[in-house]
Amino acid sequence: MTMTELETPSLEAVGEAWSPDQMFKVRALTRAAIHEIAASCAPGMVEEDAVEMAHDILAAHGMVRGWHDVYVRFGPNTTKTFGEASDPGVVLGPDDIFLIDIGPVFEKWEGDGGDTFVTGANPTMAKAAVDARKLFHTVRKKWEAERATGHSLYDFAVAEAERMGWVLNMDLSGHRISEFPHEAHYAGPMADIDFTPSAGPLWVLEIHIRHPTEKFGAFYEDMLLDDSYFPDFKG
Repeated sequence: MTMTELETPSLEAVGEAWSPDQMFKVRALTRAAIHEIAASCAPGMVEEDAVEMAHDILAAHGMVRGWHDVYVRFGPNTTKTFGEASDPGVVLGPDDIFLIDIGPVFEKWEGDGGDTFVTGANPTMAKAAVDARKLFHTVRKKWEAERATGHSLYDFAVAEAERMGWVLNMDLSGHRISEFPHEAHYAGPMADIDFTPSAGPLWVLEIHIRHPTEKFGAFYEDMLLDDSYFPDFKG
């Protein structure tokens, strides 16, 4: 069942602590933490140790808590859906892929972000990491240009992923973000809304792709924002 336009105001409600400026500060902290965690991951590391290391980095940055678990997924665990436990004891290889998905709360405000990295020169894994980012921007541009609904954005994302040679995981299909907790306003996916998600730091666009036959995937997630917030994007 999708959400109608009549429900738009309540689904995009915010609380007294809402602050776009603070949300953007938290976005910057989140993106920086992702890259610091990635730089600390190296071949030979066990995934459980990487998760513990990620917690330490986030705590050092002032994370109060996470509104969802910290995920650092290695190799075959990159195909796991949100909330699904990783297979234990997976070691990052010298020619491998890994993803990071964090949802830190800094003071009263939520961050959320993810990205994928590779350790070697496997061309298909490298393409997966690039394509997850590319698909994120392709979907984001459709929203920006056409004012597409959440539902239609993810219908489009499914088709585009298939065209690119991947399978899109619809278990990760966007959501609200706000002062903690965003679930007080709307806990469902962006893919279920039949209105155009508003501009500004209210929504997160998630892209999780999997190889159709091999056991690895790639992930990218950030706030749903216009081009001005992505100075490195070329497209």
